[in-house]
Amino acid sequence: MEKKFVKVSQLKENGYVLIDDIVCRITSIDKSKPGKHGSTKARIVATGIFQNTKKGLLQPTSADAEVPIIEKGAAQVVAVMGNVLQLMDTTTYETFNADAPSDLKDLKSGDEIEVMRYGENAKVLRKKPTE
Repeated sequence: MEKKFVKVSQLKENGYVLIDDIVCRITSIDKSKPGKHGSTKARIVATGIFQNTKKGLLQPTSADAEVPIIEKGAAQVVAVMGNVLQLMDTTTYETFNADAPSDLKDLKSGDEIEVMRYGENAKVLRKKPTE
């Protein structure tokens, strides 16, 4: 699980950040003005990508934030087991599981899909169009 450190002031909306070791997509960033004895603070609201939970982070803009390096790639559906898909990476031939997305109900064995992965977590982004 790779990550890099970025100043909080450099984070952008729709970017990614690790909050409590959960990969989140930033939905909003509010920056407060510096007080008499304090520094500028950023209030970040984000949604977990894999767990779908809402998270918050309040830090000075000069602090470091952890940004996950997310792998995006292609995979093939090996098996559909209820709400879980068994997938195979098309470049490394590694198999892994991911939750079946609610908007793609017609996935079947052999379908090519695009996935996003970080560590043990995987999420199906979309089905690749067939030619």
